[in-house]
Amino acid sequence: MPDDRDQGGLPAGATPAPGAASPMKAAQAGMRPPLPRRFYETAGVAERDGAFELVLDDRPARTPAKNPVAVPTRALGEALAAEWQAQAATIDLRAMPLTRIVNSAIDGVAPRRAAVAADIAGYAGADLVCYRAGEPERLVTEQARAFDTILAWAREALGAQFVLSEGLMHVSQPAAALAAVRARVEAIGSPFRLAALHVMTTLTGSVLIALAHAEGVIDAGEAWAAAHVDEQFQESRWGEDEEAMRRRAAREAEFRAAATIYALSG
Repeated sequence: MPDDRDQGGLPAGATPAPGAASPMKAAQAGMRPPLPRRFYETAGVAERDGAFELVLDDRPARTPAKNPVAVPTRALGEALAAEWQAQAATIDLRAMPLTRIVNSAIDGVAPRRAAVAADIAGYAGADLVCYRAGEPERLVTEQARAFDTILAWAREALGAQFVLSEGLMHVSQPAAALAAVRARVEAIGSPFRLAALHVMTTLTGSVLIALAHAEGVIDAGEAWAAAHVDEQFQESRWGEDEEAMRRRAAREAEFRAAATIYALSG
């Protein structure tokens, strides 16, 4: 017979004392492995064989797959080094989005570029900017303001004409438009830029937003705002949810890190 407790381990209807962590969260925190201690004094960059390696006390850093952390430009190498230099007594990769994306580019994207490019291009089949609200009028206007510039760029720069849908009803996109997006993505030779574009696409739900930002049509703030028009509209009506805002802020930091890597990869 179930006892009179909720899933967090408190009696049903009871509330934790102010400032107290919930038993569930405390248990989850206890399951996390301890963070590794910082083992170096200085993070820097060394140029070797035309690439720029992250070095920790002059020793080459390695990815989880034991590959050298080597990037194509000094600017990106210095951004990585700054991220490592900013670590305190322990090393927290959750606070190092540049490093995580670069590791992914080296270990995961470089050996399978075609598959990653196909995954990115696949978003064009149901791209966020093609799905519009029918009402209320303010939301319709805000979506048009955020999305129409991106679709105009796709028409002019890619020769891709997309079909719009009202509501959530799926609409099939012209094969020529999908092929144009696929060709644009496949033309990106750098695994670092491809990894960054993948992050930006998955976080926004839109390869068109990601490409428009990558090609300088909209800046990072405009791209992120375009991807969250609906959420921001709902928050303006019903108020903000603190937990949702924290999650979105974390995703935005990841998006901006990806944008930085794309820009600095040259």
